[in-house]
Parts: sequence; C-alpha cells; structure tokens
Amino acid sequence: MVESRLTGPVRVVGVGLLGTSIALGLRARGVDVILSDASPTNVSIAIDYGAGRSATDGDDPQLVVVCVPPDVTASVIVRELSAYPRSVVTDVASVKKPILDAVIAAGGDITRYVGSHPLAGREKGGPMAGRADLFLGRPWVVAGHEAISYQTASAVDDLILDLGATLVEMTADEHDSSVALVSHAPQVISTLMARRLVSAPEAAVALAGGGLRDVTRIAASDPALWVQILGANATPTAEVLRGVRDDLDDVIAALEAAAAPAAATAAATDAAGPSTAPATSWRLTLAHTLDGGNAGVARIPGKHGQDKRYAQLVVMVDDAPGELARLLTEMGEEGVNLEDLRLEHSPGAQIGLAEIAVLPEAVEKLTVALAARGWRIAG
Repeated sequence: MVESRLTGPVRVVGVGLLGTSIALGLRARGVDVILSDASPTNVSIAIDYGAGRSATDGDDPQLVVVCVPPDVTASVIVRELSAYPRSVVTDVASVKKPILDAVIAAGGDITRYVGSHPLAGREKGGPMAGRADLFLGRPWVVAGHEAISYQTASAVDDLILDLGATLVEMTADEHDSSVALVSHAPQVISTLMARRLVSAPEAAVALAGGGLRDVTRIAASDPALWVQILGANATPTAEVLRGVRDDLDDVIAALEAAAAPAAATAAATDAAGPSTAPATSWRLTLAHTLDGGNAGVARIPGKHGQDKRYAQLVVMVDDAPGELARLLTEMGEEGVNLEDLRLEHSPGAQIGLAEIAVLPEAVEKLTVALAARGWRIAG
C-alpha cells in the first residue's frame, strides 16, 4: 500500500460517482474516510463497497470534500466550515466563482475554503459507479484566492496528488471561462445536434456512424444536473456560444450562396475553363472554417497531455468473445504501442471496426504485420 500524503481523516460529503471515487482512492492509501450523504442508502452502498465508514460525533477531519449538486454546494460548504472549525474544506463542483461568492455572502470562513474541480467522470452515476482510479492522469483544478494561504490549501494539493491527478492552478474566473469553452458549450452543441434526431426518419438514423456518435455522445448526460451547471456558468458559456453562432451564421450564408443559381453558373464556368469572374466567397468561407477546425483539433492534448497527432488504422474485428483482446495482444507482440482506440459496429454485420491510433512511424509496420496474421485492414 502506497502511503498517503494526508494525515486524515477525510470527510466526503455526497457519495455519488465523484465522492465515492475519491473515497475509494483514499482508502486504497489507508486514509480514514468518513462518508456522509442525504441518502442513508447511498452511504450504506458506499460502505459496502469499501469506500469508508459512517460519521460519528467525535470526528475531527483534516479535510472535508463536498461532492453535492451545484445548486446546494455553497450551503453545504458553509455548513461544513461551521461544523468542523479546524478542517480545510474543498468542493468538486464544475463552477467555481459563483460558489465562492455565495460562500462569502453567507459568511463562510474562506480562510479554510478553496474550490477545486476534477475534470473526470463517467456516463454512469451513483456510488456503484465509483472507481478508485477515476482521476489518474486527469486535470484537477484548484481555484485559489487571496484569503487562503498556500500552507492551508496544501491539504487539497495532497488529496489531488494522492489520487493520481494532475494539479492545475487557476483563479475561479479563469476556471469558469475555461470550462465554458471545453465542457459547457460542447454539452449544449452536442445536445442541439442530438435533438435533430428526434424527428428524423428511421432510414436516416440507421446510417449513423462514428461522426454522429462522436458529436452526440455527451448529449446523454443528466438534464437536471446540466440545468444547474449551465445556470451557474451562464455568462461565460453564452459568450462561447455567441462566437459559435456567428461562425454558424457564416457557414449557413456560404451554403445558401453555394446553392444559389449564380453559384451553379459560376461552377459551370469554372469547369469549362479559366474565368475572369471574381472568386466565389462561399468556397473561401467554407475552406477557412474547415481549416480552422483542423487547427483547433491539433491543439487538443492527447495521451499524457502531449499535443501530438497519431496515425489511424481501421481493423475489422469479428463480433466474437476475445477477438478485440487478441488484436491488442498481437499488436503488443509486434512491439507497437496503442495510443488510442475507438470501436464501432458495422450496421447489420457481425463485425466491428476498431480504429486504432498509433505513432505515424509505426503504422506501415503494423499494417503489414496484422495483415500477415490474418486481420482484415479496412483503412
């Protein structure tokens, strides 16, 4: 057992996915974890999973971690600060400035409070979805402020490092504007695209492939939770969406221009030979937009936070037990490291398409080796 940086005990308030995962990760390091939740059933389930123990009157936690919905986070923080006057308190809500402001307005002792936010999660919720390794390698923001000292806040840093996350320091405002861009606006955009499917013909939906699944995956998130998150971070999210709306208006205008009779005539003239007519601006608009998307994707950190692009190889995998495991094992035997993997089933066929990401210099070697082993390469 790896020893914890925390002296403990640690009190976790709210044993849903994040709270239970935090508790399991700390228990794996031998930390005494106290569990609290509005639902006694959730506490019982988390205890049965080995996440910690029930609270007692004599508890004196070193650290309190509040893991409750955003609309009650501030009030719970104030309550915990009052109940445990020697404890440092943090929370894991996905917005930080409104919560800090609410704690100050309620008279909470912010010399012992600092907000934080782990950028990790799963599609499932509740204590049974908890995982001790949920935060490994994931960013975890600490939103410091002038009222708390570095020495006091170090307990939160120790928590993050204990759980294997990557500590990122930001102000509350910086955090909220950042997550508006990388999390909250994407949630809205994904949801709006998914709404187009509600009234779509069955024949169209049946054609859905990886592109649509990528865009709409997060649209399956909990609406009640996201109403709270978006409401709490409304201004930064609206600012991002206004920029997207402006870009979308440009694309729509370009597509309308492309569909206009004048555009068709210009296209025919271009095909017949050199033209002295001015360049059609809709082409430039679309090209500029698509190129900008390429540039943006290139900035998304990949494995280990590196800004590195990988080569893709698509392998056909029979829909049978053990086939995907065999593919990965044989990749290892060829000395090629898997950088990323996406699996998609082919509609109406008993095969899956495994899209494998590897280093560019390995793709030719791997293609030849897998083909020699009998794998069918689809692209």
